[in-house]
Amino acid sequence: MADETGHLPRGPARMFKATVWSLQGLRAAWLHESSFRLEVYLFVVLAPLGWWLGQDGVERALLVGCLMLVLAIELLNSAIEAVIGRYGDEHHELAGRAKDMGSAAVFVLMLNVLLVWGAILLPRLP
Repeated sequence: MADETGHLPRGPARMFKATVWSLQGLRAAWLHESSFRLEVYLFVVLAPLGWWLGQDGVERALLVGCLMLVLAIELLNSAIEAVIGRYGDEHHELAGRAKDMGSAAVFVLMLNVLLVWGAILLPRLP
């Protein structure tokens, strides 16, 4: 039975289903998106390095967290591309714009990774 806002109750079974759906999304991205796989490989290398180089919890959160943001936005970019692909391969200006903007979002977050890592690590160089 739905609550007063129209939503189903969020019990353990519903949370488990949401987790399964999220894992299915990660699997689909891994199987179908080479950019996502490359970013996961970079995360596997850079996250432990960021954890080791961070001098406190805030630095570690920044160094690793900015890498996680890239993965999250890559998932959203892939979702945008999948929805656009669902409607056909013919060129459409708005579809191209949406795909370019999704790609730009990933690019901006990659620049953010460079900014965060540089701001934290460059001052430590002799």
